[in-house]
Amino acid sequence: MGIVLRLVVGGVWIVAGALKLPDPAASVRAVRAYELLPEAVVPAVGHLLPVVEVVVGACLVAGVLVRANAVVSVLLFAAFVVGIASAWARGLQIDCGCFGGGGFEAGAAEEYPFEIARDVALLLASAYLVWRPRSRWAVDAWLFPAPRAAVADEKETMES
Repeated sequence: MGIVLRLVVGGVWIVAGALKLPDPAASVRAVRAYELLPEAVVPAVGHLLPVVEVVVGACLVAGVLVRANAVVSVLLFAAFVVGIASAWARGLQIDCGCFGGGGFEAGAAEEYPFEIARDVALLLASAYLVWRPRSRWAVDAWLFPAPRAAVADEKETMES
């Protein structure tokens, strides 16, 4: 199950970040629209977030430092859930900017429950990867081989 979760969560991060990279101004607008961060940090967050998303996604897909990248993923999804819930509670009508775009958009609040549910599901998948970071076809398996006893336990778990 770990490999499927790595590919899904990592794939979402790669797509989300890659769609934002060509238009950094839109990413900055999306961050600004939430009205949560001081204006002095908004441009930095708007420019860095897509890069972080792509790097975290690529690392999860490849299986590099899975636990550390899954922790970053959990923190990012938690921040996004809080941000969307906050916008909803304050009556803001904004495009979440999750996959590019962003800023104010009439009727956007109708999407908030779906966006929150999606991000909570991805947060839980990321949390699973924090708990059980080892999976097949991961670079971590080559970089940090498990002790023989752990490998036997892992094979037993995978077979059942």
